[in-house]
Amino acid sequence: MNSRAMSMLGLCARAGKLVTGEKAVVQAVRAGSCCVVLLDGGVAPNGLKAVTQACETHQVPLFRTDPGQLGQAVGRPGRMAVAVTDPGMAARVIELCQSSGT
Repeated sequence: MNSRAMSMLGLCARAGKLVTGEKAVVQAVRAGSCCVVLLDGGVAPNGLKAVTQACETHQVPLFRTDPGQLGQAVGRPGRMAVAVTDPGMAARVIELCQSSGT
């Protein structure tokens, strides 16, 4: 994933428009309070399955990053899943992710 998308995620985190952690992300998807979800490439199979199923069921866009890149971008190393809650910021993240081919 490109550095601009990672920078945008950092901005979302600083603005308080980001939900982090697999369980919190699944809850946000089910509640309809997030607009896009990103998963780290190193996520465990159970976490991958839970988040992917929730996103498919609730039609939330899902993107994958390179292993270790996601936690570093949001300032919380080890985080495997994040969800953007602000529609405007989410639209920009989606645009940047699609332009990078992720």
